[in-house]
Amino acid sequence: MSRPEDTLPPDLFYNDHESRKYTTSSRIQNIQSEMTHRALELLALSTPSLILDIGCGSGLSGEILSSVEPADCGPHIWIGMDISASMLDVALQRDVEGDLMLADIGQGVPFRPGSLDAAISISAIQWLCNAESSDVSPQGRLARFFNGLFASLRRGGRAVCQFYPKNEAQRSMISGAAIKAGFGAGILEDDPGTKNSKLYLVLTVGGGDLQGDITGVVRGMDDVNVVDGRRKNKEAKRKKDRKGSKAWIMKKKEQMERKGKIVKASSKYTGRKRGPVF
Repeated sequence: MSRPEDTLPPDLFYNDHESRKYTTSSRIQNIQSEMTHRALELLALSTPSLILDIGCGSGLSGEILSSVEPADCGPHIWIGMDISASMLDVALQRDVEGDLMLADIGQGVPFRPGSLDAAISISAIQWLCNAESSDVSPQGRLARFFNGLFASLRRGGRAVCQFYPKNEAQRSMISGAAIKAGFGAGILEDDPGTKNSKLYLVLTVGGGDLQGDITGVVRGMDDVNVVDGRRKNKEAKRKKDRKGSKAWIMKKKEQMERKGKIVKASSKYTGRKRGPVF
């Protein structure tokens, strides 16, 4: 069975017929509700918040954000972004409470810096891994999205993105783009190894009391070790070869050879410091 994102761009795939079909399916409604509640649990909001719903579709997740009880730190105010005009039209017909915006998240998140408390995304960001034309790259779309989201969230804000990667490479590409944008990132997998497996990318913007455990799900558990990938990256950067050293020169020459450029052969003199010239 082919994946929707492999057939057409989202604005074309979710036409009027598909948008109504998606919204009226009781199976999809149940799955969407379950994943939205899980995302809210991972956001761990302590007060009513302004939340961005990324890829909001017809507002199924937004309805849940609006219906959170005051006892559970709600209700929340939300803004929905989606690239499908048909999906947003269905949301308007359903008279959802959130504000709606027709926009391509691959072009960025157009909000003032620090204006959002949190963000959620259900089954949307994997669409960024597909480029519709030769002059657009998945890496570029992911970078614009995560950079814009990072800037839009306040310090200490969080985002939870549930997504369906096609393979391990896509999973790494998405999480890597988030980390490169500046997020603290962790991936949580529910029901691993089953057909109901679901991945949640949990993102934080600076600060916070979660040291290493970004997802917050292993707090208080015994005999659990958390590996912080950001710390490894920092250590690797510290160990970078000094510019002008032999190892640095050799790496540069290898890079140029891979690009098909003509490179002089290496010798025992490569990278050797020259003596003073009189």
